[in-house]
Amino acid sequence: MIAEELLRFISGCVSPFHVIQSVTELLNAHGFHPLSEADPWTLTPGESYYVTRNGTSVIAFRMPAGPWRGFLMSASHSDSPVFRLKENPETEKLGAYVCANVEKYGGMLLAPWFDRPLSVAGRVMVRSGSGAKAALVNIDRDLMVIPSLAIHANRTANDGASYNPQTDMQPLMGSELAKGKLRALIAETLKVRPEDILSSDLYLYLRQPGSVLGLDGEYVCAPRLDDLVCAYTTLRGLLASGNRTMLPVCCILDNEEVGSTTRQGADSSFLHDVLARVAADVHPDADALSRALSASFMVSADNAHAIHPNHPEKYDPDNACRMNGGIVIKFAANQKYATDAYSAAVFRTVCERAGVPCQTFANRADTPGGSTLGNISAGHVSVPTVDVGLPQLAMHSCWETAGVRDAEHMVKAMTAYFCSDYRGDGSSFALN
Repeated sequence: MIAEELLRFISGCVSPFHVIQSVTELLNAHGFHPLSEADPWTLTPGESYYVTRNGTSVIAFRMPAGPWRGFLMSASHSDSPVFRLKENPETEKLGAYVCANVEKYGGMLLAPWFDRPLSVAGRVMVRSGSGAKAALVNIDRDLMVIPSLAIHANRTANDGASYNPQTDMQPLMGSELAKGKLRALIAETLKVRPEDILSSDLYLYLRQPGSVLGLDGEYVCAPRLDDLVCAYTTLRGLLASGNRTMLPVCCILDNEEVGSTTRQGADSSFLHDVLARVAADVHPDADALSRALSASFMVSADNAHAIHPNHPEKYDPDNACRMNGGIVIKFAANQKYATDAYSAAVFRTVCERAGVPCQTFANRADTPGGSTLGNISAGHVSVPTVDVGLPQLAMHSCWETAGVRDAEHMVKAMTAYFCSDYRGDGSSFALN
């Protein structure tokens, strides 16, 4: 069952670094070969490859056995709204407590983080000889909690509340005796000396495992569904694909939740760099990449808002979507989503061929929406792009809900997409 596989995947993806570790383990198991951006590439027809950047983004692709025209791409993201530990991660309070010193990463719903067992995971730079090396760490135990203020001390708590991340959201780690022990615990987990830890990228994560729920088991409830459900299902589509005329590419990129303007984000050179090297390896003339991109297509896959059962007034009544109703094609006149009539028609045709239902989403005309990977990546790799996603509730909460059948829909659709013989020029297309 796809939902159970998805939950197992998410349970290991406790930070963006662990997402890419899990993805590359799957790629290795399916015969993909790792490449380094620092090395020359020699690509063999019929073989499959991947390259990572910063340990939080990956681009995987399959070389067709014979001549190919262009790229069939997907893009999703590895990050989610979360709390990040500051470099000096401990703060003493009242001479009685030691709290974690954290800041927000991305646009978060804060209230759901209260009163849940939390722990810490991410990357640590450890002294090694004359330099340092990266090590992934996951403190695999219930470590801290962000305690609510009791109703007796805040009688208006249920009348609407706002939260200050600096004063309300600092997790409790221990008593005054815990000072200095977090760094020591991380060092113990990595089997290094505390003084050999030079710096870190560490995040909080929820300890509770995800689950399938609903009277008919129709929903999946878990952390980080935005956007790990799209990362996993697009990857599954790539792993199941085989294409003789197009080159399939699956991108999982970091930092979408904070604007993508990093060297490993969608607004970086990463995808363009990889595609340029692939095109040059096969067609070493100067305009090889431009010609390949003119025959290419992108699916930007990032989850969508399902209509809320208690607040239907927040949604456009004619362009709302529901969980288990199919993959959502997202539209926005302000181009926050990159979908247009052409790209929507291509993706709808893919879904029809795969026997997968589609829905549409647009915001209310008086409500601004968020953006995603599609229009950002198009600034570097300019190809027809459709923004899609799976409908979910509680987006940007630490605990989100989506439809079980929609994950199955996405795997089927992306498998069909990556196997397609696409021939299009932005105004007309054929899809076999």
